[in-house]
Amino acid sequence: MKNKNKTILRKRIFGYELLVDCYGTKEGVCSDLEHCYSFLDKLVDFINMEKQAPPQIFRTDRKKYPDKAGLSGWVPLVESSIVIHTLTKTDFISVDVYSCGKFDPKKVVQFVKKYFAPKRIETQLVERGKHYY
Repeated sequence: MKNKNKTILRKRIFGYELLVDCYGTKEGVCSDLEHCYSFLDKLVDFINMEKQAPPQIFRTDRKKYPDKAGLSGWVPLVESSIVIHTLTKTDFISVDVYSCGKFDPKKVVQFVKKYFAPKRIETQLVERGKHYY
């Protein structure tokens, strides 16, 4: 019985990180601060997470960093965080959802597609803390 419990513990992980890369997003969304704020704010409820604070969004100085012009933002969660980065010049958006709680990656991708209408999307699901337990 002892060996069986050790095996079960080794299979548990701390959490998951979903990485979503969006190419060719809907025109204008990469620089739309209100739209990206709304995305962070509403995604939390959509995947049944809990905010520790409201989302924060920052605009990158396009004169100082023309190739990095866009937005960066995040929302802290009880379960961890959601982060977004946009690049206006190339209509590229990356989203990271990191959580020690359970969430459905397919629901996140569905929500991202609805909000940003990318022409192409890539995802990776990473297991975090494989040796935590």
